[in-house]
Amino acid sequence: MNLKKPSLLRRSISGAALLVLAACSNVAQAATYTMFRDPGCGCCLNWAGHVEDGMNTKVASVDSNDMAAIKTARGVPQELWSCHTMEVDGYIIEGHVPAEAVAKLLRERPAGVAGLAVPGMPLGSPGMEAGNRVQPFEVIAFGSAGRSVFASFP
Repeated sequence: MNLKKPSLLRRSISGAALLVLAACSNVAQAATYTMFRDPGCGCCLNWAGHVEDGMNTKVASVDSNDMAAIKTARGVPQELWSCHTMEVDGYIIEGHVPAEAVAKLLRERPAGVAGLAVPGMPLGSPGMEAGNRVQPFEVIAFGSAGRSVFASFP
């Protein structure tokens, strides 16, 4: 046996290991975060910064002058509307949803949930910070399973 030449088996194992590592890396980075926002709204960019920091990711921002059409096309119930809408990994995130709730959704993937929403623009929610003023708010899960409280803050 010649030990100086790598064996076919060792080369195959090494190649397979590299493919597995590359696949794992791609899965971790596969989700794209695309936020749609009215170009005149500043809180949306603050919220995107919260998501970027909290989830160690980048959020692409797309300006739209017809947010109602974007929300309607993505199935966001009108009573759950807020100022911005994000698509991530097949889910819709509406409004000022905390990054920890988005991460929980992506981790748990509950059946029948199309997305999460924080209706309106509650003070103290991510992107709506106003000093010490904080309004309690709920994150609502919506989809084919109906609607339910996914998380409550603070």
